[in-house]
Amino acid sequence: MAGAANQTLKPIIFNSRSIFSFLCSKTRLLSTSSALSNPEPDSKLPQNDEFMNENGKETDESIYIKAPKSKDSSSSGSVTMPMSFMTGSIVGKRFYNAVTTREADDGNGWTVMLDYRTLKTPSKRPLKLPTLALAKAIAAEWEFQQTDGIRPFTMPLMKLACTALERVPLTRTKIIENLMKKLHQDLVFCRSPGDCDLTSGVLERQVAKIDPLLSWVESEFGIKPVVYSSFFGGKQEDGLVNAIESLLKKTNDCELAAIDAMAAAAHSLIISIGIVRGRLQIEEAIELIRLEEDLQVDRWGLVEGGHDVDIADLKVQISCAAVFLGLSKR
Repeated sequence: MAGAANQTLKPIIFNSRSIFSFLCSKTRLLSTSSALSNPEPDSKLPQNDEFMNENGKETDESIYIKAPKSKDSSSSGSVTMPMSFMTGSIVGKRFYNAVTTREADDGNGWTVMLDYRTLKTPSKRPLKLPTLALAKAIAAEWEFQQTDGIRPFTMPLMKLACTALERVPLTRTKIIENLMKKLHQDLVFCRSPGDCDLTSGVLERQVAKIDPLLSWVESEFGIKPVVYSSFFGGKQEDGLVNAIESLLKKTNDCELAAIDAMAAAAHSLIISIGIVRGRLQIEEAIELIRLEEDLQVDRWGLVEGGHDVDIADLKVQISCAAVFLGLSKR
């Protein structure tokens, strides 16, 4: 039986090119849907829109472009995204022509260049990425932006990178605490009552699809998970809780950012760990997440503009987190 002390993250293996192409197609679908609720900017960059922060003070929400210190080819300017970038709002029109990557000045990591400008995070920290592969993927997201507006909701890898660089180092303990609080109500531990006509067939599908994952959890952590049918959840044994918490504490910032993103989308920490450890493929994970809803769609039909958009959004969230995790491996 594997103990908590021996738990390490195994590398996730996938076809980067095919999955990235898949992400591009799905983000185009979401871009079309979101454009209806996200008006295009009326002015050219830099924008001067002001927003109020928590202290009631105005904060500049424009894209901050800093010119190079000199005309020397070795110097470069910088581009800093506003905080609204992380909320998905359209932040302004495209102001650059070429997108490239280069090694960081200190030789430790890679950066993305918009023309001659170094890309920075919303808090004005250099966007220093651990691998060239991840830098090129984020550069591709910027390259695909249209001239009429920069749409953050089509750049999931960029947002995850900002989260890993800015949020995770400061709130690591809180992120792990929140993940552990939700463990007892994890999707895979809940079972539908078998004596209800409204949920006919759900329990059988759960047993067939989810039980193999629970058997893997038992073999991986050495403790059998508790299954329940209560709406309010159950309580897992302390040994399993401690083993999973120990695993999370050993993650690096990119790994924890990816796990947190997948757990939020899946409503399941176990499914996200299953993806990270190579037990679940992305398609298998999405099938488990949507198990009950897909049964309802089979019975009552698919609502266009509702179910299809939800499915596309889920695929993007899970896939981009898995891609981000894989590309961040040195």
